[in-house]
Amino acid sequence: MKHKLTLTISSLLLFTALLLSLTFRQQWNEALASRLSPDILRFHVLADSNSPRDQKLKLAVRDLTIHYIHSFLGDDASKEETIRLVDSHKKDIEDLARRYLLSQGKDCPVTLSITRDYFPTKAYGDLVFPCGTYDTARLTIGSGRGRNWWCVLYPPLCYAGTIEASVPESSKESLKETVGSEDYQSLLPRRIRTEQKQENPDSPAVKVRFFFLDLLTGKEG
Repeated sequence: MKHKLTLTISSLLLFTALLLSLTFRQQWNEALASRLSPDILRFHVLADSNSPRDQKLKLAVRDLTIHYIHSFLGDDASKEETIRLVDSHKKDIEDLARRYLLSQGKDCPVTLSITRDYFPTKAYGDLVFPCGTYDTARLTIGSGRGRNWWCVLYPPLCYAGTIEASVPESSKESLKETVGSEDYQSLLPRRIRTEQKQENPDSPAVKVRFFFLDLLTGKEG
């Protein structure tokens, strides 16, 4: 009986520790996002539906928009300049996307807005952006109920014509300069951080520690 009670209490403690760890992880992610957010502008494209046709149209509209923005902006503009460009060319971008959709036989509205959106934790290439609220250029096609696509418009990580998200090294360096080396390291998956640590043992390690889990497992700082 005593052994069963001890096992039950241990299980409850471990379950509680797990919940606390998940909560702390969420808080750590949102704290990182709050530091990153002032320096980042995300680009969010929402499709009309999940049909293969609408998903294909979403990607084509994405490419048109990115190409249009880059043709006016280049790669050296600030976040504020990027926002002003998108805002001032809002109608032109909407008309460009709508004309393309009409040429493909789809008649639906397109709306572009600069807003603040909450994103769950999402990977883009080999960078993992934490959950939190970010400034966003949001392009909605029709109902906007289809699967979305996103990238980072500033620093410029968005590139047209890519089937899978891929971030060039030059763009990663730009991101590192913008957000700082330590927060940039926090965006890398554990596998890449481990490889970099092996190549450069003197580089600072990024650690996320959960006090209650460490306490239960007997780990010390």
